[in-house]
Amino acid sequence: MNKPSVLFVCVKNGGKSQMAAGLMRKAAGDEVEVHSAGTKPGAAVNALSAQSLLEVGVDITAETPKAIDPQLVRGVDVVVTLGREAHVDPVPGTRFENWDTDEPSERGIDGIERMRLVRDDIAARVAQLAAQLTTPSTPEN
Repeated sequence: MNKPSVLFVCVKNGGKSQMAAGLMRKAAGDEVEVHSAGTKPGAAVNALSAQSLLEVGVDITAETPKAIDPQLVRGVDVVVTLGREAHVDPVPGTRFENWDTDEPSERGIDGIERMRLVRDDIAARVAQLAAQLTTPSTPEN
């Protein structure tokens, strides 16, 4: 059986997609192959994103933003874009999802409080996706 794979994408690959990848690694362990990338990668992982994940036992401080690889997009089972700005052209045979994540800054919430709310929103979505990807499908007879 092939291991399911997921690619999380945001624009800079410094915040939301890195958070989702870290949370998926924690939720699914080695049962899911996890990747993250950006459509216009930045220079570093967002410090507040990393700090909010450290609070729940996930360390992404050694990660670096990466550009999206079209071959990887074709090779994974699921591509998840996070937020409204990242766009990836659909590829036949690959499942695409967009997670229009909570944006607390629109409600005047910034700093670490903003990142905790974003983290919790992404964590809930990751838990659902992890369950889908790691639950064996029933063979059809």
